Amino acid sequence: MAAPLRGLVSALETYRGRDRLMRTLCYGCQLVGGTVAAARQGPAEPPLARSLLAVSAQLSQCRTVLRLFDDLAMLSHSRQYGLGATEEDAVVRWLSVLGNAADQLYYPCEHVAWAADAGVLRARSERWWALSTALWGLSLLLGILRSLRILSRLRRQVRACTGESPQERLKRMKAQMKSEVLSILSSMADLSNAIHWLPPGFLWAGQFPPWLVGLMGTISSLIGVYQII
Repeated sequence: MAAPLRGLVSALETYRGRDRLMRTLCYGCQLVGGTVAAARQGPAEPPLARSLLAVSAQLSQCRTVLRLFDDLAMLSHSRQYGLGATEEDAVVRWLSVLGNAADQLYYPCEHVAWAADAGVLRARSERWWALSTALWGLSLLLGILRSLRILSRLRRQVRACTGESPQERLKRMKAQMKSEVLSILSSMADLSNAIHWLPPGFLWAGQFPPWLVGLMGTISSLIGVYQII
């Protein structure tokens, strides 16, 4: 029990680890609170549901504020990757470059939306929230396509080298395939929520009940936690 506790403490001492935990709690509270509210027959929202949804909203706001400091880290990542000169596959390279560009643009758009809501800037926050959500959705879609491309290449490599390559290499490729499948599932869950948060009229935008948003977010968050364990 001491080892898992030490691992949890170590994760909480890092920004990314703390963000993963907050994200999981945020969507978990929304899932439980939304489920309780949906199960209650009547116009009045149960106190438990109201409390859990309030906690979820506060955690979401906290994560938004913390992302005010993510621009430089994202810029460093984008500059380090550049145009992906070391990437063997051209499709993977350009999907990654476009994904990095979408992520880089996402942060300032979200910052403007937050500043407009906080009264720091005079702007219509709805437009900026919609733009940042669209960029997030685009990044997720590009990530899904990138993972599908990598998965396809890995499958061909595994079929081509079965019986010829060392077991360790096959083991590494299969582990990477598993990681890509999990990334696809996580991104698809997030993409479903991103579409829900877009302005009404686009696909299922605005149609998800709170418990379904919480479910999709919890699935994605738990996959993310599993991948860093």
